Amino acid sequence: KTFVSDLIAGVIVGVVALPLAIAFAIASGVKPEQGLYTAVIAGFVIALLGGSRVQISGPTGAFIVVVYSIVQEFGYSGLAIATLMAGVIMIAMGLLRLGALLKFVPYPLTVGFTSGIALIIFTSQIPDVLGIHVAKMPAEFIAKWSVVFQSLGSINISACLVTALSLVTIFILPRFTRKVPGSLVALVLGTVVVYLFNLPVDTIGSRFGEVPNGLPSPSIPSVTFDEALKLIRPAIAIALLGSIESLLSAVVADGMMGTRHRSNTELIAQGIGNIISPIFQGIPATGAIARTATNIKVGGKTPISAMVHSVVLLLIMILLAPLAKMIPMPTLAAILVFAAWNMSERHSFVSMFKSTSSDLLIMIVTFLLTVLVDLTVAIEVGIVLSAVLFMNQMSKVSGVDRLGSDLYEDKDRDVLLSSPPSGVEVFQVYGPLFFGVVDAFRNVLMQTKGKPRILILDMSEALTLDASGARAIEELIKNSEGQGTKILISGLDGEPRAMLSRLGVLDFISSERLFNNLEMALTHSKRLVS
Repeated sequence: KTFVSDLIAGVIVGVVALPLAIAFAIASGVKPEQGLYTAVIAGFVIALLGGSRVQISGPTGAFIVVVYSIVQEFGYSGLAIATLMAGVIMIAMGLLRLGALLKFVPYPLTVGFTSGIALIIFTSQIPDVLGIHVAKMPAEFIAKWSVVFQSLGSINISACLVTALSLVTIFILPRFTRKVPGSLVALVLGTVVVYLFNLPVDTIGSRFGEVPNGLPSPSIPSVTFDEALKLIRPAIAIALLGSIESLLSAVVADGMMGTRHRSNTELIAQGIGNIISPIFQGIPATGAIARTATNIKVGGKTPISAMVHSVVLLLIMILLAPLAKMIPMPTLAAILVFAAWNMSERHSFVSMFKSTSSDLLIMIVTFLLTVLVDLTVAIEVGIVLSAVLFMNQMSKVSGVDRLGSDLYEDKDRDVLLSSPPSGVEVFQVYGPLFFGVVDAFRNVLMQTKGKPRILILDMSEALTLDASGARAIEELIKNSEGQGTKILISGLDGEPRAMLSRLGVLDFISSERLFNNLEMALTHSKRLVS
């Protein structure tokens, strides 16, 4: 029963994936059949080895921007090498069990670059939507729109009508039935209309020639050391984007099915798939959220459905490849416009304006850098900016306070603690003591009146500390002891104590001056003073 359900789901998803694989390949600057090769080869391998039960992998819209820029600069041979290198990086990430770390990619950053990618995809399809012939479309976003506006006088009315018919079909059909994919109906309808009325619009055949009806022979791309060095950055971009996209898709699938994927296994499978894909002239592959969700909705339950989807695409390619040359480019453009609309994160984008200023800043910066500069730069800057803003927020809930005699109240027991005797200063560390708050820690410690005989450092509210925090405490101990001030530490336990012990900081203070709580330290300080 499960196999039959997977079989039906695989057939449906295979049909859904057909126009998307072709469209994503063309938008990425490669031949239409290379999208099919990717969905067949990489899709099957990743399903066989992956860590998600229902993940559908293949070419996706998220890769269009990265792949297009690599092809423009290095050609397909460069893309093949970068994809293979990215596969190796993904396998290494999985073996090092870094899958869990990708969950720390901030949500505003994901919304920012996803929305930016959607806008770039939409922009790249405007010439085909309007039937404008552009000899070479520039890579820059503003330059693209400049070329489009300069070419508005050569709009092809037939292309506009085919685009409109395709878009109406894609958007309206789901209101009547969801059993038949709107993109496939638009593909067939657009092709039939162009053929019957002999409309003067570009087709796959007129632009790319015949579509092969089989898989290419495997060949390992050759590369020199210098070429590999130049492709490291693009390879990292493919690996990061592919990892994020595939694990996001797996998380969505888990939410829909109530399952739990194995992130590191999925990364290794994605890596192997991306190594094998360019050997068969494919492009980068990753988990496709929309196709994975479709797979679940139509009954997919095990990896069998994803493998069937690849086999179905292979059979379609073998049997119907000669007909693919008749597919009109405006219809494929309409399919990509719809894909851009779905991946635009428009609701999340708007909701970010109601979030914190930090979240909004991260999203806007990532979005603008994705659109105007480069996706790799956008992700790098977005992650750094997120880390800086997070540290700034943490610094507001971390630090050290100088305590006065009226503040010694144990809130848990509602008991007033002993007041410190003359010559005793007490400072309380709270929150994480990390490098971002070390300067504030030192500044507060300078508030001591003269040179106290005893300085008590209460660590009971310290959550954690890093090497910088440990170094600051070591400096405090050494400097104070050198000036004749005895240091007592109270409430030191758990991770902070383990860290200070590992770094040898506790070697500078005797165990007799470590106390379980502030009350005991105050009592001992009175004995020392007296």
